[in-house]
Amino acid sequence: MLEEITATRYVTPLREGGSLPGLVEADNLGMYVAKFIGAGQGRKTLIAEIVAGELARRLGLPVPDLALLHIDPLIGRGEPDEEVQDLLKASGGLNLGMDYLPGALGFDPLVYPIDPGLAGRILWFDALVGNVDRSWRNPNMLVWHGRPYLIDHGATLIFHHNWPGAAKAATRPYNATDHVLIHTHPDLTAADNDLAPRITEPLLREITALIPDPWLHDEPGFPTPDDVRDAYTTHLLTRATDRTWLPELPR
Repeated sequence: MLEEITATRYVTPLREGGSLPGLVEADNLGMYVAKFIGAGQGRKTLIAEIVAGELARRLGLPVPDLALLHIDPLIGRGEPDEEVQDLLKASGGLNLGMDYLPGALGFDPLVYPIDPGLAGRILWFDALVGNVDRSWRNPNMLVWHGRPYLIDHGATLIFHHNWPGAAKAATRPYNATDHVLIHTHPDLTAADNDLAPRITEPLLREITALIPDPWLHDEPGFPTPDDVRDAYTTHLLTRATDRTWLPELPR
């Protein structure tokens, strides 16, 4: 289960992301980067954050802890920015919190070397979940206490924006041309041998069970939230079994 917490103070907007995440303080005295359900991308971005983020964690990749974040729309009443106020008003209820890593630096492959083993595992994972947002332009990686962390997985699982085409997307090749680690000699073969057998139906069902029911209600074509969870499980299990999507590496 993901920890459920309540935001007690809205600290500041973080304008690096297109969805206008914000830094909040919670009732467990922790600081979190809040991803809001009222943002333009909506609930599917938060679902992708949970499924991809927790899958990465279970594969041994470094990701910040996630939590389900309850937000009272009045928490932003002192915020002078009208855009932020409107976002908070539209995000009352359950949102997503990502553990804030104070002092973390943006990842630069020219400054912080990644060994081929870890690079291969990150690339393999991104290919599995179809991450289109780990490019050299925007790595979505931080370095904290000398360790890289993977963040911002809202742009993964693109197939869930078009469920009728999800089956075809399950074997779609992953284009790694712009991936931030493509030129770090990633050991993709070792990663595939290690990680693919670990993508099992019980694992995927455990992860999809973390998605709150309200985020899955009223999904067109699916009678119940569990039917949507089954669709995520089926897609990712098919992808992990087939693996014709593995990217080609530069020679």
